[in-house]
Amino acid sequence: MSEELKHVVIYTDGACEPNPGGPGGYGVVLIYGASRKELSGGFGSTTNNRMEIYAAIKGLEALKIPCSVELYSDSEYLVNAMMQGWAKRWKEKNWWRNKKEKAANTDLWDRLLALCERHRVNFVWVRGHAGRRENERCDQLAFNALRRAGLPADKAYEQRPETKEAGKITRAGQPCRKCGTPVVRKTPETKSRGRRSHYFEYYLYCPECRTMYMVEEAKRSFNEPSMF
Repeated sequence: MSEELKHVVIYTDGACEPNPGGPGGYGVVLIYGASRKELSGGFGSTTNNRMEIYAAIKGLEALKIPCSVELYSDSEYLVNAMMQGWAKRWKEKNWWRNKKEKAANTDLWDRLLALCERHRVNFVWVRGHAGRRENERCDQLAFNALRRAGLPADKAYEQRPETKEAGKITRAGQPCRKCGTPVVRKTPETKSRGRRSHYFEYYLYCPECRTMYMVEEAKRSFNEPSMF
């Protein structure tokens, strides 16, 4: 690639509410010198991670010639997959993450990898909702988009057989659905009953954004005899 590539800055964000399976949107801001362009759109049923990847795709697809790109995103899932080579390795292994797990969102990773062969892209993670003007604008664009009526179907998401399982957080180490940070296993300090008929022996917790995930396998009835 020529060293004379024009330098473009792209800010992206994706959103889904509720996540996964709810309406989703993406927002993109492209800046080249004094020129500025905004893009947005959405789907009727998708995931937050898919919208984060899709935003990057739409930003790069908007470039008419090969460019040097600084792409800013608050999605660690997106940035790490590209900068640490995860997506490339998944593709080389026929989209297997490891011996037991297939990679998710392979249709989008394939498109994004192809665009990164055309452009020279540096993905940069930024903290979300930290007052960075263009990132806040992308967030606004994404949420405005997901609230539009008549959103098209995200067919690749809705039609794949693993969709239901792909959205579940069931074990430690899986990426948080909100920020992509690996979740950890936590044990509740108490098993307060209140009016509940059950409690959870453990739950999964994101140390970055503090999201909690209750695991059905950890659900226990108060009527069950205790082993200890």
